Amino acid sequence: MNVQIANTEEEMQTVRQIRSSVFIGEQNVPPEEEWDEHETDSIHLLARVDGKWAGAGRLRFSGTAGKAERICVLKEFRGTGVGKEIMQKLETYVASQGAGSVILHAQTHAKDFYEHLGYAVTSDEFLDADIPHVAMEKQL
Repeated sequence: MNVQIANTEEEMQTVRQIRSSVFIGEQNVPPEEEWDEHETDSIHLLARVDGKWAGAGRLRFSGTAGKAERICVLKEFRGTGVGKEIMQKLETYVASQGAGSVILHAQTHAKDFYEHLGYAVTSDEFLDADIPHVAMEKQL
């Protein structure tokens, strides 16, 4: 398994395909909500398993924290550790930039996944794209 920063247009196209499949295709997020003004100023991550693209994620910085966004894994790779690897790569990068924490908005069905990685809930439940979420944070 390998997680890398997407640098080329081809890699960015793969990021878009993975996110489209998961968020737009499976979760019915409207495309105008999935693609926002932060696409070009974000760092995008891609995960590969045995030569196949398996997942993606997005990172921005908000003050002194890294903000993990759009973390997703293709259905056939869920439960294999891909999401954990994406988050570990993201956290390592955030720490290398001198930030002290990672924040995120987790879909409530994924809250336990993030808690196992050391994240704590910091908000009440709220809706984003009509999907229940909670804010979470991890100190690095």
